[in-house]
Amino acid sequence: MAEAERQTIPARGSLAVRVRRGQTVQVINTHGQQVVDTWAFAATDLGEFMSMEHSRASFRKAIPDVGDAFVTNRRRPILTITADTSGGVHDTLIAACDPFRYEQLGHVGYHENCTENLHAALATLDVVAPETPCPLNLFMNIAILEEGRLDWRPPVSKPGDAISLRAELDCIAVFSACPMDLLPINGTDGVPTEAHITIGD
Repeated sequence: MAEAERQTIPARGSLAVRVRRGQTVQVINTHGQQVVDTWAFAATDLGEFMSMEHSRASFRKAIPDVGDAFVTNRRRPILTITADTSGGVHDTLIAACDPFRYEQLGHVGYHENCTENLHAALATLDVVAPETPCPLNLFMNIAILEEGRLDWRPPVSKPGDAISLRAELDCIAVFSACPMDLLPINGTDGVPTEAHITIGD
């Protein structure tokens, strides 16, 4: 992985890549504390995609560990975590941000968002997703409190931390450097930054 070419997920932007079965994508939190919304779609049918609700039922927990496989909405493994130096705090619960979310938070006017980032990235590969699945929110720190409430917290990841995901199907993977700057999910300073990926065999 160290010799693989880095590709940039621009701050507030997104990147879509084709990944062959058996290849590993390493997602690097280059500057630390940047959430990366992540999706994977079966290469031959974008109606089959990595599903957080199906995956939680498969590995029986809210936060995945090394060795856990995310499954599709057809319950087939699609990405497996093979390594993680980030502290292991990721989110499988929260939907991608969208214009309605920013309106709810009081923002006036346009704001970049992960939902539109997903579809813009897929358009660069000339493909269209039939819906916006709930993403795997890499590095996002959503604490599940004792009474069942959720708390949005800054990531615990540090600059250079990374997670590696092995493709179990030929797939299209999409990554969005979340542009949220109204909540502390991208650190207490709230400034989104770029992140990077590498793809290797």
